[in-house]
Order: sequence, then C-alpha cells, then structure tokens
Amino acid sequence: MDNTMTNEELLELYRKTGDLEIKQELTLRYLYIVKAIAIQMRDVYVGFTQLDDIINEGVIVLMKALDKYDPSKNAKFETYVSWRIRGMIIDIARKQDWVPRSLRRSCKEIREKTMEIYTMTGETPPPEQVAETLGMDQKKYNEAMEKMNLFSVLSLDMVLEESQEKQRVSGIYSTDTENQPEERYLENELKETLKEGILNLKEKEQMVLSLYYDEELTMKEIASVLDISEPRVSQIHSCAINKLEQYLRKQMA
Repeated sequence: MDNTMTNEELLELYRKTGDLEIKQELTLRYLYIVKAIAIQMRDVYVGFTQLDDIINEGVIVLMKALDKYDPSKNAKFETYVSWRIRGMIIDIARKQDWVPRSLRRSCKEIREKTMEIYTMTGETPPPEQVAETLGMDQKKYNEAMEKMNLFSVLSLDMVLEESQEKQRVSGIYSTDTENQPEERYLENELKETLKEGILNLKEKEQMVLSLYYDEELTMKEIASVLDISEPRVSQIHSCAINKLEQYLRKQMA
C-alpha cells in the first residue's frame, strides 16, 4: 500500500475496491477521532462503563462508517464519523439511569435560579452568584453544571429524533429511506432548521458550540480560549443547548 496517499485518496480507493487492508489502514488513521471524543464525553459514561470499552465501541462505529460514508451525500468524513460516535455514546447513556434524582433536582434549582436572576436583571448571572444564592458549594455547582450540559445534549438529541420521526410519519411512506430523495430532503430541512436556531443564538453561545462540537475542544480548553471560567463555559453551553431545544420544539409544533 502507498503510505503517501492522503486519507481522502484512501477513502476513495476503499469505496472502489473494498480492500480490507485499506480499511484497516483507514481505521488506524482515524482512531484519534474515536479516542478524542471518548475522552471529551467521558462524563457521560464514567458512572457505568470504562474509557477502553467506549473506544472499542467507537472503533466498531468507525469501521461501519467507512462502509456507509458517501462523500456525495455527507460532509467531510471526519465530521460524519464524529457525529456517529457521539450518537453511539449518547445511545449508551440513554439506556442507563445515569443521572441521580438528587442531581436532577440540583440542575433544576440552578436553571430556575439562573432564569429568576436573568428576569430581574436582564443579564445572565455569573456561576459564582448562582451558587452563592442557592447556598451551594462551588464544587457541587460545577459538577452539576457539567452533568446539566450532558443532560441537555441528550434532551436535544431526543428532540431531533422526535422531529425526524414526525416528519417521516407525515410525509414518508416508503421503507427504502436510504435512497429516497424525500427522506434526504427532510433530513436537510431539519439541518437547516437547526442551523437557523444556532444563528439565533448569541455570539458567545455560537462560539462555545463551535469550539466544542466542531473544534472538539474540552470545556477547560474553551475557557482558556475565551478567557472565562470553566463553569461559565458550561453555563453558556447549557443555555445554548436549551435554547436550541426550545427552538426546535417550536418549529415542530
């Protein structure tokens, strides 16, 4: 095999030949994506499985993605496989009762207090103020915010699935969804709706989402880039995801 070939060239060659040796080489080349996402999303699964297990599952997703990827329909392979790996982790988490009742209660209190202060002042309060007002230890607050982010992502994911299913029931009757132009149209329509929702967010909210999902930075790295605290990044992220969820639900109504 010519090791001087780029990933894109190898992908195209694999699509034409289905050569298993090429597939193995591509898997090794893209393994870094699996590891990066597994580390970035470790808070989702740390309570019920191990990093190595997620990486192993991610490799399976990667290998399947190599077979299903079509550059004429999808974005860059890196983006395509990243979302499939994230989806795999989210699916695993959704099957687990990974958010304790006490944590759900803390998250609800934080969300309600933040909204209360925002309504009174017109500005999003800093994390320290919310924690102090609730009489909550800063460490406990930070942990709750991290979990709130993950819970928000799962919630948004379920809204997206609900929206897709609603569109299919109302307009798609063929079971051959892989090759139906109507199905691809609805998927693109949903993506456009999501894009519109993102454009309605504040500039800093858009930036945090871009750095987290596109650049795949951690909350700590984003805090360094934006020169703000890590809890503040978590707060902005959670707020942005909640706004997107509300926007999508409004469009679905």
